Amino acid sequence: MGKRNPTMSRDFTWIQALGIRFADHRLYMGAQKTIEWNNDIDRLEMLFDGAPIEIPANIGATWESDIVPGLTLTRSAVTNGVRVQLQGVFDIMAKVVPITEEDSRIHNFGVTKDDSLAHLDIGFKFNNLTDDVHGVLGQTYRSDYINKLSVSANMPVMGGAARYVSSDIFATDCKVARFGRNVGISMVTAQAN
Repeated sequence: MGKRNPTMSRDFTWIQALGIRFADHRLYMGAQKTIEWNNDIDRLEMLFDGAPIEIPANIGATWESDIVPGLTLTRSAVTNGVRVQLQGVFDIMAKVVPITEEDSRIHNFGVTKDDSLAHLDIGFKFNNLTDDVHGVLGQTYRSDYINKLSVSANMPVMGGAARYVSSDIFATDCKVARFGRNVGISMVTAQAN
């Protein structure tokens, strides 16, 4: 999102989509691209095993999986907000939010009218993760994780991107991928098409 500024030494990190793998299943949550932000338009896209998930536009409306006991998606807002729970495994709050003109001005993102102005604002709670969890987000849940970022920096930079690059949002080809029924939840994030 935004325009690459050649004078900057790093790229921006916005999460536009999540690909979540568990057992033999795939859950996709993404912020659809938009030219102009409108709170009344739902920009949240959700797929389970490749099939669209339709949830009525009512706060508290819930979709429950017929094949995965305990997997629910519940609207936390009429548009753009959802809580995703897999009982005993994870609880994720996600909301599609815009990058405002003010955000762009302050951080020099260079967002223009032809950009995707939406991304995911997310919060996670995981149950029973092992210390073998990896990934840009996953590693922060390890019991031995040490934050090497300067918490006083306006926009901290983590680095190590080469370890997390994958060919697809659900691909298992990144250097630190850990997948399987008994190794917890593995997550891969990638830029949405």
